Amino acid sequence: MTAQHIGNTTVNVGGATTPVQLLILIALISLLPGALLAMTGFTRILIVLGFVRNALGTPTMPPNQLLVGIALFLSLFVMGPTISKVNDVAIKPYRAGHITETQALDRGLEPVRTFMFKQTRSSDLALFVKLAHEQRPRTRADVPTRVLVPAFVISELKTAFQVGFLIYLPFLIIDMVVAATLTSMGMMMLPPVLISLPFKILLFVLVDGWHLVVQSLISSFR
Repeated sequence: MTAQHIGNTTVNVGGATTPVQLLILIALISLLPGALLAMTGFTRILIVLGFVRNALGTPTMPPNQLLVGIALFLSLFVMGPTISKVNDVAIKPYRAGHITETQALDRGLEPVRTFMFKQTRSSDLALFVKLAHEQRPRTRADVPTRVLVPAFVISELKTAFQVGFLIYLPFLIIDMVVAATLTSMGMMMLPPVLISLPFKILLFVLVDGWHLVVQSLISSFR
């Protein structure tokens, strides 16, 4: 690589200039929120935590900011092995100058694709392959990322709602028992939710609910 000086401007010949690399980095950072939502376990975790809050009957506790923060750090925990692989196969070689930006991007995407393939249902993947008018892929490498990502998101939504349904069941039973008891006592004007809320919170605390929910969430990604 050589450098030519034109006035006060330095032009690098044969490679990317530092401003160009900085611009690429800023562009990649701007895509991180979308990648976090669509290519990690963040979606599943946040939806399940929202189901827990609604099942308890406390729509504002924990607050949204806290749920998002918990979901973020749980996602980082789940994605830890994948992030380590990306660092080993892409970031370290790129910083050492052994590979180019394009090679680093391709290498870094492979561990993320492996994670998404593991969590994506075959039926969802087949749906988006059909909608994209792609030929039936013979191997995972033949599946474009633009097809894999929406299939992964749909699978995550389905899994999250399945877990949310199971979480709702015990609390629904408490609501039904309380409502039936109040009706039999002739206290139909008293809202059942007002009576069932303390019992649901007590049950959740006694069984160490947050521990069980987090344990189930992390285990669902294994």
